[in-house]
Amino acid sequence: MFEPFSRGYYLGRLYVEPSAEERATMHARTHERVGEEVYGGESDVLVMKLDGYHLAVEGEEGVPEGTLAVPRDVLEDTSVRNPPSLQEVLLAKADRAAQLLEMGA
Repeated sequence: MFEPFSRGYYLGRLYVEPSAEERATMHARTHERVGEEVYGGESDVLVMKLDGYHLAVEGEEGVPEGTLAVPRDVLEDTSVRNPPSLQEVLLAKADRAAQLLEMGA
């Protein structure tokens, strides 16, 4: 799902759709699996970058697999058009994610 991209990120493709929630979410099992692979299971939050936005992503059962649900107000400020739309997203590696979370991602 994600492959190495740079020193701080992995690159992946997910369907991006609007969410009524005030937080970014993805399918709970996918979130758990990615968290284990990338962060060694040490964090309940994944940090993803969509356009210029760093999003703290939590797991949620109601989100379809392979989908990143983004708060509507954030999604409106991105280049995503006609969601759900397949988009490239960046997943912060563990050390980068920790930095971003400390800064309030």
